[in-house]
Amino acid sequence: MHRNLTNLIIVFGLVFVITACVCKSDRENETQTPAPSESPSPAANKSTAPTTGSTATKKDEGDFKVSYIDVTNAKYAEIDRQVKKAKLIENAAERLNRALILPYDIQLRTKDCGETNAFYDSNDQTVTVCYELMEHYYKVFRESGTPEDKAYEKMFDAVRFVFLHEIGHALIDVYELPITGNEEDAADRCSAFINLNELGEEGVRAVFAAADAFKIESKRSGTSKRDLADEHLLQEQRFYNSLCMIYGSNPSKYENIVTDGYLPKARADRCQTEYQRTATSWANLLKPWRK
Repeated sequence: MHRNLTNLIIVFGLVFVITACVCKSDRENETQTPAPSESPSPAANKSTAPTTGSTATKKDEGDFKVSYIDVTNAKYAEIDRQVKKAKLIENAAERLNRALILPYDIQLRTKDCGETNAFYDSNDQTVTVCYELMEHYYKVFRESGTPEDKAYEKMFDAVRFVFLHEIGHALIDVYELPITGNEEDAADRCSAFINLNELGEEGVRAVFAAADAFKIESKRSGTSKRDLADEHLLQEQRFYNSLCMIYGSNPSKYENIVTDGYLPKARADRCQTEYQRTATSWANLLKPWRK
């Protein structure tokens, strides 16, 4: 994990653009992912988010803030030093504060956690990305046969998806958003919405990388009773849901997901509507909190 620290800066630099989901209008996806057709779909053209300048209806009584915790595992010390030196989290917090109204403070942090994880804690309103999670994704992709440099790239893309997933949990909690289904699935769809709707090629790569990780992880261990009882969907389901969001965002552009057999046609036929409803729902839920 001491290798290629510049890529770590890229990861958290890309976090800054998550404010796009709450401060600008929908735009057409501009990714360059190969596909038989590059013509935009109706879903890609249809506006799903309120335009910039929407009047907020809530009081601004909090901020995104940064809290650092000393690293306890020496192998993550250099990564931690680089994050602090570049003030990456501080810059992300500043941009979020320009875009969002908060009822109280939310802390953003990276650290070594002693476990492979990223999480939002509603007890102290913190979003944490663990250095162990980055290491885990790198190993997942390497063990599946991905070349070293590509494994690093996919690791950073997958971490971006997970970070936005945790931001989704934070927004659901502090805004008391009415989520009428599984919250873990809602957070996945929030991340997919932001990545696909706002981040262009990088966002599509993030969702694809997360889907690949879900697929690989599903094959590494069988499904247990604990997995079935967990609040998270099964990794296989998260894999297909992620592909459905990508395909639904622009069926013409990403038709190879279906023609190459990755997503069953019976599911694909509903993905455009599924994506549109996800995008519209998140745009409307966030509208009262936009600056």
